[in-house]
Parts: sequence; structure tokens; C-alpha cells
Amino acid sequence: MKKLITIDGMGCEHCVKSVKEALSSLKNLNIIDIKIGEAAIEIPADFDMDLIIEALDDAGYEVKSIQ
Repeated sequence: MKKLITIDGMGCEHCVKSVKEALSSLKNLNIIDIKIGEAAIEIPADFDMDLIIEALDDAGYEVKSIQ
């Protein structure tokens, strides 16, 4: 299942790298693309979205939406 995450606080390529590292730490998640302000990922249907929110929060970013 493909999801688009809108992320607040990403303003540079260093932020993109930090978000990529945070999302890469999660199992069963496939990163499709990350750019300033958003990340496209592919996850299983039963994936706990709170894990994504928590990982990004720990990295210093706020999830605005997951679609």
C-alpha cells in the first residue's frame, strides 16, 4: 500500500537525510522517494502508522498528514 507523508520541519537536504534514516529504521517499510516536505513509502496494509509518526517525531519532525 503506497502512502504519502507530509512532514513539517524539513527545510534542507540534511533534513531529507535525517528523515530517510528515521524511516529506514522501520521494518517492512519500503521508501519510494523522499524530498523536502514529504516522503512516499510503501507499507503492508496492517502496518502500525504510529511507528512512522514516532520515528519522525524522535528525529525532530512532525507528521502533518498520511494519505
